[in-house]
Formats: sequence, structure tokens, C-alpha cells
Amino acid sequence: MDLFQNGLLNFQNVYSIFDWLLPDALDWLAFTLAGGLIALVVINVMVMGTGLYTWFERRVIGRMQARLGPNRWGPYGLLQPIADVLKLMVKEDTVPALADRLVFNIAPVILLVPALLVVAVIPFGTDGTGPSLGNLNIGVLFIIGVTSVNTIAVLAGGWASRNKYAMLGAMRGVAMLVSYEVPMALGLIGVVLIANSLSLFEVVRAQSVPFLLVQPLGFFVFIASASAEMSRTPFDQIEAESELGAGYHTEYSGMKFAIFQLAEFMAPLVTSIMTTVLFLGGTNGWGPIPGQIWFLAKVFLIMFTLLWVRATWPRLRIDQIMGFAWKGLFAMALINIFAVAIEVMLLQDQKTGALTSSDLWLMSVINWGVAIVTIVAMVKLFARKQWERPVPTPSPLANMYAEAD
Repeated sequence: MDLFQNGLLNFQNVYSIFDWLLPDALDWLAFTLAGGLIALVVINVMVMGTGLYTWFERRVIGRMQARLGPNRWGPYGLLQPIADVLKLMVKEDTVPALADRLVFNIAPVILLVPALLVVAVIPFGTDGTGPSLGNLNIGVLFIIGVTSVNTIAVLAGGWASRNKYAMLGAMRGVAMLVSYEVPMALGLIGVVLIANSLSLFEVVRAQSVPFLLVQPLGFFVFIASASAEMSRTPFDQIEAESELGAGYHTEYSGMKFAIFQLAEFMAPLVTSIMTTVLFLGGTNGWGPIPGQIWFLAKVFLIMFTLLWVRATWPRLRIDQIMGFAWKGLFAMALINIFAVAIEVMLLQDQKTGALTSSDLWLMSVINWGVAIVTIVAMVKLFARKQWERPVPTPSPLANMYAEAD
């Protein structure tokens, strides 16, 4: 815990340690060693955390669906992720004869790297000197930009495979990912307006009242868009097995397939971390409990909620998914932006631009009313036709009323 309390998990502090041990002429080596150590810590923590999450997800979904889940390898199946990795390591790594080998091989890496880069700017403290890997003053923009790289990876994997099913899955995935990136970015504008900064540290510091309460509509838009970006149920049309086999990674096997799966299962963990920072106050908490414990508890809560949705909701059709993005979430994001902008303009301090806790609670009351009215209006406007059972009309081509000879 001293590592977190003293803020040693910081690139500059780690660099200063190596710089003190090495002569001035080897500053480049100190820089390289510090970066390598930080990268090693991040990669190992995220990979081990993802392995544990795969076990947790399979066990919980098994319980929700009246199944046992993994229970053979180790106590309660805890060694199942290790068994899966060993199995994939020894499987034959096949590459289609007509595939673009360079793009085919690099696509899994392109999908995995953004998930690791996002963690580099996540604040585990409430100020610039707290524990973190990097404190960017444009952290929100960095997250939006880095997560959008997934689109390139999906397209590269499908195109390089030279497989029509993989290409269909890639094109469907690109259309969906690009569509949901728009409302996800718009959903974060309300966060930036209230925090008056693009820095994630400032966003955490501004949440004397969690932004989940202050702008529930923005939270709903973000979490729904993030679920679609992860291609998780009910938005998992990229890998619709009944139609496309496995989607964009149909031709992948061995460790390349394992990297795809690692990135896919790491996505809920990264999304939960981002949601905690942007809408649940990050390390902010109450009582003597350390902020990092609050942070982990909030991450687990979001992760379990996403898992619950995956285990219980049916898959949507592609037209429903696209319509929900452009007709539903896009409009909700715009309404949230206008509501928050008007409230900030009226309530913020004219000199400092700050908002007090009383201002945030007042915004919470107003925005919950706006959210309820907006969602009810959207349901009435777009979902009414789906509720009504159409009257069957016989086709004139059926010739049902012709007299028999």
C-alpha cells in the first residue's frame, strides 16, 4: 500500500530512481528502464486480471443460467484460464494461403494495445502528485482517440483473412463501431463541461457528487455505447455465430486467436475502469477505507452489471443496433449536452467556473427529470410499432381464394 500512498507508481518517480543509480551519461538507459518497468507492470497486471475475469465471468454466467461453469481444473475451476492458455499455445497456428500475412499477424496486436494504453492515463489518486502512470491534460480525448483504434483492428483482421464471412463480419463491425463512437464521445461532453477540464484528474476532483447522479442520461449513453464498442450482448453482431461463424477472426487460430480473446475479455475490465473514473468519482470515497479500495469496489460493481446484462439479454438484430445508435443514443446525447450546458452556464461561478456540491445536487434533480422524460419519449416515439402486433395480410401471390378445378 505504501507504493500507492507515496505515489511511486509514477513514471517520473520511477525514472528518478534509475537516474539516481546510473551516471548522467546514461539518462537514455534510465528512461528506457523506467518505461520498460512500467510497461511490464501494466501488462502483467492487466493480463492476470483478465485471466481471473474470464474465470469469474464463466462461473457467474453458469450460475445465472443454472449451469456449473468451469469446475475441473483446480479448486472451483480456478486453473481453467491457465489450461485454456496452454491449449491455445500448442494448437497449430494456421494462416490462409491467400491472406495478407503482415496485416493478418498484426491485427490481434492492434486490438490489444489500446486496452493497455488506456490504463496509462487512469488516475489512482485525486491530484497530479498521486499514483498514476501518466497525467495528461487531455486524458478524455486520449481515451476517445485510443479506443477508436479497435475499428482498424477489426477491419484489418477481416480483410487480411481473404474470407467472405470474416469480411462480412468486419464490415458489419466497422459500421457498428463507427456509429457508436459518435454518441460515446458526445456522452462525455457533459463530463468535460462540469469538470471544466479534459484532465482525468480534474474530472475525479470535480466529482464531489458522482456524475452518475448529476447526468444519468450521459451515463446511460456512455455505458450503452461502450457495451457496443466491446461487442458484448446485446450488441454482439460482429461475432454472430449463427450467421458468420466467428466474424472477423474466423480464420484465426492458436496464439493469434488467444490475443483476440484476451482483448475481448479485457474490454469489460477497461470499460469498468473508465466508467469508474468518469462517472463514479474514481478513488473518492468515505471513511477510513483507502481510495484504491473504493476504486476496486466500483470497478467490480460496473463489471458485474455488464456481466449481468450479457447473461440475461437477447441479441439484437443489426438494424435494431444501428437504429438505437442513431435514433436513440445520438438524440439522448444531444439533449444531455444542451441540458448540462445551460445548467453550467447558470450555476457556475462567473470568475472561477467552479460548481459547488449544492449546484451538483440541483443539477442531479433536474437531469433525472430530463432523463426520465427523454427515455419515455424515445420509447413512445420509436418502440410503439414494435409493441403492436400487425394484422396478417394474405399475399396476392398466394392465390388463396382461387377455386379448385
